[in-house]
Amino acid sequence: MDSMPASAGSPWLSLGQASRLLGITPATLRRWSDHGEVATFVTPGGHRRFPRTVIEGMVPHVRARRPSLAGLGASPERMAQAYRRARPVQRAGQPPWLTALSDADRVEFRERGRHLLAVVLEHLDAEDRPLAAQKLEQAAAGAGEYGSRAAALGASLAETVELFLRFRSSFVGVLAGVARRRRLDTREATALLVEAESAMDRLLVALMNGYENRGTGI
Repeated sequence: MDSMPASAGSPWLSLGQASRLLGITPATLRRWSDHGEVATFVTPGGHRRFPRTVIEGMVPHVRARRPSLAGLGASPERMAQAYRRARPVQRAGQPPWLTALSDADRVEFRERGRHLLAVVLEHLDAEDRPLAAQKLEQAAAGAGEYGSRAAALGASLAETVELFLRFRSSFVGVLAGVARRRRLDTREATALLVEAESAMDRLLVALMNGYENRGTGI
């Protein structure tokens, strides 16, 4: 329904039209809309409409080099702190496998997460495509190892994915906040969030594959 096309020549775009123009999935644009990141309205029939001028203004374009994410305030340490603030550790509400982890296992998981943050940020900051692709593959390998390790410690696939989605939500949320506070150009902010969402999609697939292949030597 959301993808129902708007009238030709209309100043408004449907969800499908707007997402194709931006080069992102309808689910991503819907999430941005729900979080107030993109102006929209809902028709009486329940269809989302986006201002054409706003969406066209968000289309990424070739641009000058932006400052590094660490320089903008999105260092691995700060992002890890934001995740901990958003998701305080409350063992009473955690699944059994997580509460049963030893202190050493908890340290290991924190280190894995911190390393994954650092590599993804390096991927987003890479100045050329080969380096960006190399960093993304490195991050995907880390996510696969994370999934394999979670499986070995007794986590279900659903629990493992849930933890990753919390990580993803915090990561993208911090980037969106940085983009607003640092007043990045609309196109620059859009490009950053699109790249981040795409990277997280890749890591989620790697995480699930790592979990499923835990018994094959990964």
